[in-house]
Amino acid sequence: METLQKNEKPIELINKNARILLSAKYQGRVMTSTSAGKSGKSYGWINHDLISSGEVLKQFNPVGGEERFWLGPEGGQFSIFFPAGKGFDFEDWNTPASIDTETYDIVEANEKEAVFSKSIELVNYSDFHFQLEVNRKIEILENPVLEDELSVSIPADAKCVGYQTVNTVKNTGDKAWEKETGLLSIWLLGMFNPSPSVTIFIPYKTDVESDYIVKDDYFGKIPEDRLKVRDGMIFFRGDGKERGKIGIPPQRALPYLGSYDTENKVLTIVKTNIPEAAVDYVNSAWELQDFPFKGDAINAYNDGPLEDESQLGPFYELESSSPALALQSGERAAHTQLTVHFEGEEEDLNGICRQVFGITVSEIKNAF
Repeated sequence: METLQKNEKPIELINKNARILLSAKYQGRVMTSTSAGKSGKSYGWINHDLISSGEVLKQFNPVGGEERFWLGPEGGQFSIFFPAGKGFDFEDWNTPASIDTETYDIVEANEKEAVFSKSIELVNYSDFHFQLEVNRKIEILENPVLEDELSVSIPADAKCVGYQTVNTVKNTGDKAWEKETGLLSIWLLGMFNPSPSVTIFIPYKTDVESDYIVKDDYFGKIPEDRLKVRDGMIFFRGDGKERGKIGIPPQRALPYLGSYDTENKVLTIVKTNIPEAAVDYVNSAWELQDFPFKGDAINAYNDGPLEDESQLGPFYELESSSPALALQSGERAAHTQLTVHFEGEEEDLNGICRQVFGITVSEIKNAF
């Protein structure tokens, strides 16, 4: 918190010992949270050195934050991260300032919730101009609400912090957003502290057909010792040591994903909304695409060294996206996400994990 206070007055949401730190300067993002007051573990990854330096980087400012608001697609002919006529190489990749460096307006804020807004203009790779208004509401939730949301019983001895964000986008331009000129999606990404003891796990539907179960070649094929696909569950290392990204198509996606840190005994669960009939999701692959709306609903990223041996983090990410937004002028769409951290003894965490995912943390930590 001290690092952020040098640059702004952050907003703190409080529920007993549970606390959440928010930043308007960094697009209304959840910077970090804790379940045990100011002396508790900080669950979000924060780039203290970059924030303290005051430096603004050209391509992307990885200041951290365990949930940030972004927009997709990242790659392809409708990308908002690559300029028209350029290739899809890292040196040409640039994050729009409106989701990277610009401050969001605080509409309201108290100890339980905060609302941020921002008017945004974007141009995609195909030269379509978007005008939109973003509204982002963040609310800290009490344990009974979390129990209802996750259909679990929280043990008395388990520490817990949870929050929900409702992210709304409105087309404020005079043109409809159409597939022919490109669509946007609401994209939520959470940065967390990596460790050799962290395993990301994502359930998937086994009784449906899709072109793939998991896309594992965004930044090169992920080796088998880092990614395991078993009946109904994907396991992915979150150690921050090798760059890789995975994606789950909407046909296979379930509304839950998570990670478990064996050393710190922290179970993180993310719940997102996946509309039943939605199949069009923006494709963020870094290439010109044959199928720009066959993208992923769920993603996870593990940071690692780039080709020049520099590194953005290290961190790992749990991500979700809305369907592609074909909005008429004046129309709105929303994407909701719930993030919960549990900290406690393995026996208590086993019970929570079994209720939500049908497996135990013991199985997760032995996945590799």
